[in-house]
Amino acid sequence: MTSTPLMMGAVAYAPKVVTIWEGFKQYFRRHGLAFDYILYSNYERQVEAQFDGAIDVAWNSPLAWVRAERMAAARGLALDTVAMRDTDRDLTSVLVTRADSPVTELAWLAGKTIGFGAIDSPQARLIPLDYLRHHGLLAGRDFMARHFDVLGGKHGDHIGGERDAAQALVDGEVDAAWMIDGNHMAFSREGLLAAGATRILARTDAFDHCNFTVSPGAPAAPVKRFAELLLAMRWDDAAVRPLLELEGLRQWLPGRTSGYDALHRAADDERFYDQAGHIIASDYRY
Repeated sequence: MTSTPLMMGAVAYAPKVVTIWEGFKQYFRRHGLAFDYILYSNYERQVEAQFDGAIDVAWNSPLAWVRAERMAAARGLALDTVAMRDTDRDLTSVLVTRADSPVTELAWLAGKTIGFGAIDSPQARLIPLDYLRHHGLLAGRDFMARHFDVLGGKHGDHIGGERDAAQALVDGEVDAAWMIDGNHMAFSREGLLAAGATRILARTDAFDHCNFTVSPGAPAAPVKRFAELLLAMRWDDAAVRPLLELEGLRQWLPGRTSGYDALHRAADDERFYDQAGHIIASDYRY
């Protein structure tokens, strides 16, 4: 094992993050890869750390990937992603109404109030706004947008904003609410959204979620070994399975960058990042 560890960045969106990466640290070290991690309070700091040499690889949200890619391009660099979860591919967000709502078509949302997650949530705000825009509906012109802004800088990795939007739907405070499909099902299992009480009005096109983004100048050999060890993890390995369960996957897959187009559009249209990756959203706090 080399003495210089591969440094990974991750965002501390919940207490379990420490348990997750301590477990991964031991896994990598058992297999001869010196590895350590730095936890950040928000993705903006983490992405910036990828360009100042602090971390070699980052466990990035989709929005963090968009910013990192833009920052790299502005410097004449290209970024790579080496792995993502099986649960990061081909996700959708859904626009949910109450089952007894008279709103049965998107056009009927005119003048209504729609609930969204946090300002920086890809799945519960930015991608849904892109979807609505491409169906002729603009916030402030065609409908009122109510944001449930929880834990800025975490890019919606927590589900607090989506949960609050779902509760507001139940309470009649909004006419419809956006949430990622998996959370819609989870809220139904929990009883927050009672069985048969909601109806899906619309669904976004498929998009991808988190990925391991390699920092410019990161050492190639340790990064390659890092990716190999991730892809070698197996669900039926009793030592590995608890880590996979905590991180919400069954299998690591090679990284890809084809599932972020809608988020790139939304970052432009909502004036969240400029083309160089500067934060230009005036009401964003992290």
